[in-house]
Formats: sequence, C-alpha cells, structure tokens
Amino acid sequence: MVDKIDHVDVLIVGGGPVGLITAYQLATTLPPPHKIRIIEQYAKSSQDQYGRAITLFPRSSEMLDQLGLADLLAQQCFACRTTVSYDKDGNEVQGRGWSFMEQMKDTVWDFSLVLRQKYQEEIFREQLKKKGVALESPMGLVAVEVDERLRFGEYRVTATLEDGNTKEKSIVKCKYLIGADGGRSFVRRALQIPFDGSSSEDKWVRIDGVIDTDLPKPRSYCAIESPTHGNVLWAALDHGGTRIGFAFTKERERAYKVFNEEAAVKEAIASVKPFSLKFKQVDWWTIYVVGQRIARNFFVKDSVFLAGDACHTHSSGAAQGMNTGLHDSVNLGWKLSLVLRGLAKPELLYTYESERKPNVQKLINYDKDISRLMTMQLPEGWTGDPNADPNVVLGVVMAEAATFSSGLGIYYEADNVLSIQGSFAPAASANAVVAGKRVPDAALQKPGTFEATRLHRETPNTGRFHVAVFAGDPSHTGGVLAQLFLEIEKSSFFSNASLPISWLTISTRSGPSAVEVLGAMPYGKVFYDQQLAAHSRFGVESSKGAVFVLRPDGWVGTATTLGSSTLGEIERYFRRFLSTGLHGEKVDRGIVQARL
Repeated sequence: MVDKIDHVDVLIVGGGPVGLITAYQLATTLPPPHKIRIIEQYAKSSQDQYGRAITLFPRSSEMLDQLGLADLLAQQCFACRTTVSYDKDGNEVQGRGWSFMEQMKDTVWDFSLVLRQKYQEEIFREQLKKKGVALESPMGLVAVEVDERLRFGEYRVTATLEDGNTKEKSIVKCKYLIGADGGRSFVRRALQIPFDGSSSEDKWVRIDGVIDTDLPKPRSYCAIESPTHGNVLWAALDHGGTRIGFAFTKERERAYKVFNEEAAVKEAIASVKPFSLKFKQVDWWTIYVVGQRIARNFFVKDSVFLAGDACHTHSSGAAQGMNTGLHDSVNLGWKLSLVLRGLAKPELLYTYESERKPNVQKLINYDKDISRLMTMQLPEGWTGDPNADPNVVLGVVMAEAATFSSGLGIYYEADNVLSIQGSFAPAASANAVVAGKRVPDAALQKPGTFEATRLHRETPNTGRFHVAVFAGDPSHTGGVLAQLFLEIEKSSFFSNASLPISWLTISTRSGPSAVEVLGAMPYGKVFYDQQLAAHSRFGVESSKGAVFVLRPDGWVGTATTLGSSTLGEIERYFRRFLSTGLHGEKVDRGIVQARL
C-alpha cells in the first residue's frame, strides 16, 4: 500500500555527472517554492569505483567554469597537455593518435582535464548539497505514468519509487521527469522510446592502477600501435594513476575460460609491448562490447527528457561520453528553469532535442569510424586504399574531428529559435563568432583597479542571458551608445525587472571613470578592452561596435550592429521565446515553430 505522495517540479533519475549537473543548475536557478529531487538506484558506496569516465575536454571545462565548478575539479585533476604515439616497434611517430589535444587553443582550459568519475561525482554531490538538494540513494524508479490529459506544466507524471534498503514504495507526482539513468535506462524503456543502432562484436578492456614502466613519456595521453591489441590507450590519471585500454580480440579471448583481473593485467602487459609494465596496484577493470545507439526522441509526452547515456551510447574511443552528457545537461538545465519560472514559453523545451540530437548524431558517425580503426579495421564503406594502415587513417579522422572532440567547434544551427543571425556580420573566417557558435573567452579589465578578468568569468551560467555591448572606441560610438542606454531605460520590455537578462558594456578605452569614458551612464557592468583582445576575437571594429546576446549556456544567440535598430532587433529576438504569462497552457506540437 502506497500512501506517501510528494509533489515536485522535477524528478531526476540517475545520480551520475549528468543527473548531478542538471540538478545543480536547477537548484541554483529555481527559487522557492520550486522543488526538485534526484534519485539513484544504487548505493553510492557500490558505485563509487575508480573506473568509468575520466576526461573532460575544454568546452566541458568552460561550461563547468561558468557554473562555478571547474576550479574544484582542477584542484584534483591531472591536467594533460602532452600526447605521444608509438608504432609497434616503440618508435615515436608524429601526428597520430591523440595529437589533436595539443592544438586545443582559444581557451584558458587548453588541456584535457583528467579526473576519474568517482572524484567528479563527489565534488558535484557536495556542491549540490550546499544548494539544499541531496542525492537519494539507493532509491529506484519502478514505474512511471504520464497523464496527457493534463496541461503542459502540470503534474502530468506519476512516478513510483522504491527504497533500496527498506523496499518501501512512495509516489512522486512531477511536472517533468529527466532520465539520466544510463545506457540501460529504465525511463527510456518504460516510455517505450526506441533506441536505434547496434552493438558490434568488438570488445574492449579498460584497467586502471598504479604502475611501473619504461615507457618514455608515461604521464601523457598516449597511443601504442599494437599488432595484437589494436590502437592501445595509455592515459595518465589523477592521483598518480594510469589507465590502459585495448581491444580484446576473438583470438585473445579464446585463450581464457574465465577473464578476470589477473587476465586483464596479463593482457595489459602484452598490449604495451615493446615497453614493460608492472601493476603495483589495480584500482578497477572492465570489459565491454562496443556499439553505437541513439534514442529516437530526447523529449516525449511534453514532460519526459532523456540525457546522457540514457539517450546515446557509443564507445570510449574518442573519450566523449561524459562530455556529450554534460552538453545535454547544460543545454537542458537553463531552458527548463526558465519555463518552470514562467519566464519562457513552454515550447522552448523542444529546442533541447532539436539542438542536441544533430550533434549527438555527428558524434555517433565519428565514433563508428574511430572505434573500428582502434581495433585495426578500416571504416565501413571505406573507399580508399584497402591496404591502408588503420593507425594512419585513425590519425586523419581524429584530426578532422578535433574541434568537435574538444567541444570548441560544436555549434547549433543558425536561423532556429535560439540562434538568429542578426544585422552584425563579422569578417568571414573559420573562427567567426556568429549565432549558434560558442562564445569565446577573452581577457578584460575591471574599472578602477584595472584588475584582470575574463568574459566567461563575468558571464556565469545562472540561467540568465547576457547582452554584451561592444562599445568600441567611445570617441567614435559615444553618441550611439548614449542613445542606446537611454532607449533601454525607457523600454517597456527591458524595464521588466523579472526578465532573465543581464547587461555588460566593453570599451576599448579606459579611464578613471567609466561614465566619463563612455560619455553616458552605462547599463549594467563596464569592462575595459584596451588591448582589443575581446573586440578582435569577436570581429568587432573599434570604430563601429556591436551587440551580442550570449545565451546562459555560453553560445551566441544573436548579434546586431550598434545603431538605431539595435534595441528593436534584440527585443524581437527575446520575444520569440520569453514569456510573461504563457506558462501552463496546452501546447499544440503542430504550431510550435509558428508560435515561436
């Protein structure tokens, strides 16, 4: 008999990094009386192993930095800036394996942040608890129903939970349910969401521990081109550990009736030949089947989301699993927060799938090729030289995927709801900052002290948009600036204090008084860009200026020229999805785009 019913805004299923980061964002941005809960089926003592994901690439670190979490990870991480590749004879070869990692620039997080998932989760749980939300474990979801007769934003989802210790059942009614419960997601299966794709016959082994070796560069991200174990991963870990990963071929598998830790150690030693390897301590090991799958839908029944491995699985070949899940989480968190607070139209939630799914599909496509090449097989449908060396081809593929793998090149298509190409057009280049692309970081100075700061540091992800006015040189743009600030003050739209919008102004000139430098009372904070680092990176001419709308998650929403039409353009952008009273209404899928 279940007699305990709890009503919450959001129930998050899954206590891994994706679930924890989603919960953290919501706990940070949702004021009382909003309520969220996060549950995990397994007791964390049994889940807190050393293994699983290890690497965060620069864009993931940037997003965590804007959430105020990256510095905590950096305290414990191994900051990997060195890569090396060795051929089968132990000779160092250039431009292969993980070499793209040494070219990850345009960010202060220009390294691979290596910290095992165990330690990351400990940090995330602690910070989440400080926000008033504790992970409930062991607590499993055993049934879920969605009442589609109720309006969008009402308590449409009924979830039955079971305490893993007492076996006591309870009911949670929620407005939204987020399945971040891994590749075997109960949420996905319960909602009967197809999981398209397949598993291969390829198996890989991963083993972590403390080692002795004669490998010349052991504290690096290393590839060893083994003729028997594929393209072997050697990754320096946090706390002095090392991970070895290799292909477990049918030939190797036939040598073992039972594959246990002793066998994993033996094969790891064989995989890194001609180098020697001795394990002083084994922390963790696993063997798994390689495959790629993607959920047919990431958002269903206007109330249930999938994120992370629950909606996409792939090999660890490109080390993208946790990174892709964090991209899901950060994309979803602020959108759901705005809708729950009644500040955005409910239809905004559909952009989660429309933005994330194409990027996940790109990863799946890359991963299919990379995972085959790492097992010494050419990609399916390969039309090149049938005798090509898979290690050489792998180097080419990983180089082509470099900006995607680092996350710095991930973008959302322009001309959709949230990425609108405005009147500003920077000079054409591969790094052009346009709608849908990542907001680059840039050095700035604070007024008065001239203290150094960074754009990302001054535009944290608190669920608010940041409108950055690139003022250029006020001796040229002063008149236009004064008019813009005056229009903002008089605007009936922007004078609404509840709008989730913050302003900042960046001037290429500095002085003892920001007001005097700009020639007008600025709107929002002021920063100086004397070296033109920010203006140059954003492609803004000092004599003309421009205005960029920066999304809460650190992508460009739109960009306008600085002039008489600036405020009108920005207002039209926000009116597409911000709301003053539409929360809770019934939504018709067929007119979503038209209404937005």
